[in-house]
Amino acid sequence: MSRADAAGFTIGIEEEYLLVDPQTGVLADEPTEEILSDCAAGVDEDIGLVVPEFLRAQVEVGTAVCGSIKEVRSKLALLRRSVADAARKHGLATIAASTHPFAEWSDLHHTDKERYNVLAEDMQAVARRLLICGMHVHVGVDDDDLRIDLLNQVSYFLPHLLALGTSSPFWRGEKTGLMCYRLSVFDELPRTGLPSRFESYGEYLRHVQVLVDAGVIGDASKIWWDIRPHTRFPTMEMRIADICTRLDDGITIAALYACVISMLIRLRRSNQRWRNYANMLLDENRWRAQRYGFDEGLIDFGRGKIVPYPELLEELFDLLRPDAERLDCVAEIENARDIIERGTSAHRQIAVYDEAMEGGAGKQEALKAVVDWLVEETVRGLDG
Repeated sequence: MSRADAAGFTIGIEEEYLLVDPQTGVLADEPTEEILSDCAAGVDEDIGLVVPEFLRAQVEVGTAVCGSIKEVRSKLALLRRSVADAARKHGLATIAASTHPFAEWSDLHHTDKERYNVLAEDMQAVARRLLICGMHVHVGVDDDDLRIDLLNQVSYFLPHLLALGTSSPFWRGEKTGLMCYRLSVFDELPRTGLPSRFESYGEYLRHVQVLVDAGVIGDASKIWWDIRPHTRFPTMEMRIADICTRLDDGITIAALYACVISMLIRLRRSNQRWRNYANMLLDENRWRAQRYGFDEGLIDFGRGKIVPYPELLEELFDLLRPDAERLDCVAEIENARDIIERGTSAHRQIAVYDEAMEGGAGKQEALKAVVDWLVEETVRGLDG
């Protein structure tokens, strides 16, 4: 496919990592000030940026605007490698997981930055519990009203994306029974979850302005829905996903999301649209993906029954084939079959823990084995 076939397509990815002591697996609550500057060394604006996150033990990266799935993978790999190399230089390691296997949130401190100080003061314990990391995917959509039209439709597909990338089965040293515990923590914040529906961009702005005028929020950046029209950039920002421990799994989810956006725009040009379903129904699939990942299927609302996830995935491939070919990411989306075959990060973390326990390890040793696996897996494939 020539670049002209996907003219106008843009994508960017943000990821959040945790810094750990590789000897103990404990989070690095007091990393040296030089780490961040070393993380950013050699990363110019054409690649992306590296910034501190809410907790001191967190680092966030964001790619520059990219014109293809392959370009965004290349730049994200460079960013991951830069952070991993800088951490190693300071005796630390990085893990890409949406929760740490055994850290206690009450033992950690937030970054001393005005934005985070305000958040901590405003949200209190709810904010202090945010020992979670995510992946955000931005796809460019220039038209304001089109972004709102897409917002109303794309929620249907968010549980399908969440199920493929779960990486947060542990919380404070316990198996939670959920494949994605991160959302349970994040949903304690206000203005989270599935987005509301609006008839136009103007209606959306009027609703935001009510909260701004009331002094509740400063701007729409304090709306933290699973997907949202970005405040400053003309993008649709998907925020529901856990961060994938394997880079290529995250790229698969980003590619699927980009293809869904492309498919919905394609339908619109043919005077068609995806059926809107009430959030009451969509929330059931959101919960199923959070609880089971892809293990127990999702509800097909048209058929009125739970359908195995692999079957739903093949149906999705058929729907997205023209878009995957146009965006030159057929191989990337089809990697989802490999994810189902071997499991997500959450599946593997649980397996590592269970295998260690069955082998006679103590609980803390088994949890440390999970951290060790995360450290190794986070840098897998970065040089390929």
